[in-house]
Amino acid sequence: MSTENTSQFAKPHIDARALLGLYDPADTTDWAPIRAAQVHAGGQLALFLLATNLIGAALATLILDTIAPLWALACWGAVVAAIAVAITFRRLAAKQRASSAATLADVRDTVLEGVALAAIWSVPPLVFAPHSDVGTAFGLWIVLAVLMAASAVAMAALPLATLSFLGILGLAVSVMVLRVAGPVLAASVALFTTLLMIGCFTRARALVIVRAGEIALAERDETVSLLLREAKQEDGADWLWETDAARRVLRASPRFALSVGLDPAGVNGKSLLEVLAGKTWETGNFAPALRTLAENLKGRAAFRGLVLPVRVAEQERWYEIAANPRYDDQGAFLGFRGVGADVTEQRASEEKINRMARFDTLTGLPNRLHVNESLARAMANAEKWGSRCAFMMIDLDRFKAVNDTLGHPIGDRLLGRVAERLATLMTDNEVIGRLGGDEFAVVVRDASDTQRLETLAQTIVDALARPYDLDHHTLYTGASVGVATGPRDGRTTEMLIRSADLALYRSKDAGGGKFHHYEPQLHVAAEERRVLEQALRKALTNDELHLTYQPVVDAGSGLLTGFEALVRWTHPELGPISPVKFIPLAEDARLIGPIGEWVLRSACAEAANWPGDARIAVNVSPEQLHNPGFVAVVASALANSGLPARRLELEVTESVFMRDDTGAVKVLERILDLGVRLSLDDFGTGYSSLGYLSRTRFSTIKIDRSFVIGASKKVPEAIAIIRAVVALAQSLGMATTAEGVETEDEHVMVQQLGCTKVQGYYFGRPLPVEEARVLAQRAAYNREAA
Repeated sequence: MSTENTSQFAKPHIDARALLGLYDPADTTDWAPIRAAQVHAGGQLALFLLATNLIGAALATLILDTIAPLWALACWGAVVAAIAVAITFRRLAAKQRASSAATLADVRDTVLEGVALAAIWSVPPLVFAPHSDVGTAFGLWIVLAVLMAASAVAMAALPLATLSFLGILGLAVSVMVLRVAGPVLAASVALFTTLLMIGCFTRARALVIVRAGEIALAERDETVSLLLREAKQEDGADWLWETDAARRVLRASPRFALSVGLDPAGVNGKSLLEVLAGKTWETGNFAPALRTLAENLKGRAAFRGLVLPVRVAEQERWYEIAANPRYDDQGAFLGFRGVGADVTEQRASEEKINRMARFDTLTGLPNRLHVNESLARAMANAEKWGSRCAFMMIDLDRFKAVNDTLGHPIGDRLLGRVAERLATLMTDNEVIGRLGGDEFAVVVRDASDTQRLETLAQTIVDALARPYDLDHHTLYTGASVGVATGPRDGRTTEMLIRSADLALYRSKDAGGGKFHHYEPQLHVAAEERRVLEQALRKALTNDELHLTYQPVVDAGSGLLTGFEALVRWTHPELGPISPVKFIPLAEDARLIGPIGEWVLRSACAEAANWPGDARIAVNVSPEQLHNPGFVAVVASALANSGLPARRLELEVTESVFMRDDTGAVKVLERILDLGVRLSLDDFGTGYSSLGYLSRTRFSTIKIDRSFVIGASKKVPEAIAIIRAVVALAQSLGMATTAEGVETEDEHVMVQQLGCTKVQGYYFGRPLPVEEARVLAQRAAYNREAA
């Protein structure tokens, strides 16, 4: 890159006028990040500046109480406090608003703060103390000198405001000293003020230079990365790696660390051979290609096109690497710098060419035809030898949400990752195949050992429940498994497959993430579902639905902030029916609209009777939001109940925004105009697009229970996701609610990670309406007492 194209921030010269915020330089420099750093630094010591002003005002009042009326001093002190508090709040708000970029006006407008503060502090030396004795004037000067020095420290990052404050107040003090003690001491005051102003400007310039240097380095790194990526494009390079002379990894890039399944901080300092060998490092059972790499590194010779296997997360990957040795100006060997590419898919595609007729083109697993043939052979052998075979149906949980949010390409890649995990679990006794969509199947040739069969089914459930990292998305899915054993559960392939399918539906109905064996009574499941749907259609008119209320509390104080309304169904004959069962049924049967309206009206009517300002949160389905008439329903519920709109919070999920039309967004905007709050539920489990966060004014982001569980288990990805969501919410002025907090340790953890509100069994299970009323009354009483 030429010198002319280098960022101007790399230059040592900083334009003083730009530093003060007087104008934008007419060059290519982007001052927005620099100004953001100034505003941020100014906000860091805002509370210190507030304390200094309050203490200074108190000391000045004590010094001047013998020469000025107490009422005048009290009025002056109140004005000082008001201005100082206003500036503090403005600084803190600006610090959050300008976290990454700030405008010229953000810096320029701070001069009003400096002028206002200087004007009110100029009152004592110019109004109260001109005719005082030398001792009183000297005491006042000491207080003002300390104030000026403290302000020069606290406000130095915003030089325009600081210089205005120091200049005006320094002039006022000089006038006071001139009247009381003569020109010599007045000149010393002016010199002291000048030195403070010079120091303030120097410190502000140093801050800008440091920030400019950081930006220059970031630009340089990005440019180098882009150049390397273009230069290595023909090699399909995915990541860079570098070693020292002892063959230890240096400055591991995130891509390289991800490719070997390690944390970047954990990779640095390790032997490159150890990192690539993985678990085989201890056993010494290296792949031949790894020994070749060791020889190349030992010989300090350039190499390329070396393909070697690497196991990452219990999966075998194939990487193609190339490298050149590095030497310093004196010819001393420094190590290697190279590139690497994941060529696993290339190798797999070569093996699929001659197998596509009987294997699934997406996953490489046997397709439906191959699976059916394998099952037919297994059943024939079982009948011939008087043994057993088995058939497992596997259906992914929450896969539809991935397709709806991230799109089919990502969904297809997820299916490939699922297939890889399943394939690693198979032995010579099993055949794994893909039936289509997100359905997989396993044929177990010899199923005589029931315990072994159940162990395999549970292993499949556990393996598919682990998170997947795809295109910087951490995806959580799972699997439900149905198991049927032949010939007991079916004497033909069709009958056995049907039995396994019924067992699979039972696992799905149980909430997913489980396996079940076929049982004869499962044949009546379809009929039961039909009966349940008919009963649900009558549940509203028969007054069978009721609400429970789960507390939501402040993460720091533990004080109640509101409740989430949860619908429950108790059938007079069937008893309590799980929401996991009847809510999806209501959505499929298009009953969610009237049920949701009843929940909204009932929750508003109940919350209107609670004392205090406790909020009520109500879940809203995508089907409701795609109905333009839902706005009128919300307005009617608020009007009829008398509940203030600010106390109602509607919880929506990310799937609301996935349709092509913008009807839901328009409905949300109209609801927001009513004054109702919006909460984004289960954030991070789907597509988590930042686009709709910017288009819709959410007040709260709810962090899914799965991330809380992962963070409690010290899973780095889960912790990083929670921190990122908290930082995102703070930058957008939103609160964050951690769901499913069940223990003290989880509460402390999410509080330390920055979550503002928590919800879960640790603070209370969903409560009946009577207990919720008592809790709301107690919370309101405690707030009044406090």
